[in-house]
Amino acid sequence: MKVNKPLIALAAYAVVSAAMAADTYTIEPKHTYPSFEADHMGISVWRGKFTKTSGNVVLDRSAKSGSVDIAIDPASIQFGLPALDEHVKGADMLDVTQFPTANYKGAIVFNGDQPAAVDGQLTLHGQTHPVKLTINSFKCIVNPMLKREVCGADAIGEFKRSDFGVAYGTPKFSPLVKLQIQVEAVKQ
Repeated sequence: MKVNKPLIALAAYAVVSAAMAADTYTIEPKHTYPSFEADHMGISVWRGKFTKTSGNVVLDRSAKSGSVDIAIDPASIQFGLPALDEHVKGADMLDVTQFPTANYKGAIVFNGDQPAAVDGQLTLHGQTHPVKLTINSFKCIVNPMLKREVCGADAIGEFKRSDFGVAYGTPKFSPLVKLQIQVEAVKQ
C-alpha cells in the first residue's frame, strides 16, 4: 500500500488547526452574577443574585460553535434581606447543605458570526432540566488592565423552580423564575 505523505500531512494540519481554533475563557467571578426575579404572592417581584460563580466558556468562532460549563454556589444567594437569604438557603427551598452546587452546561448557538443562544441543562436542587438562554449582547475586547481578551455577554432565560423540586409556596407564589445573567470571561 502506497502512503500519500502530503495527504497525511494535510489531514494532520487540519486536525491540529481545528483543535487550536477553539479558545477557552475562564469566568471572571467579580464580573459575573446570575440574577433572577421571583414572584412574592403576586403583590411584588423579588430580585436577587448569586455572588459566587466559576467555570469556562469555549468558543470556536470559525466553526461557529462553543460550550458553557458554569458552577454556581447557591449559598451565595442575596436578596438584600438576610432573613430571606437564610430561608431560601434552607431545606424548604434550595437546601444548600444537601445541594451545595448548581450547574449550567450547554452548547452555544450562533446566528451568523455572533453567539445568539445557549441550549443548556440546569442542575439545581439535585435535578437537571433544559433551560435555554437568549444572548442579548456579546462583545470581546482586549482588557486594558489585563492586556488579554475578555468577552462579555448579557443573557436571559426562565424556568419553573417547581420543575426542580423547589415548590415552596406554590400556588400562592408563582414558580416562574426569570434569569438575567451578566458574564465576563478571560481568554486563557
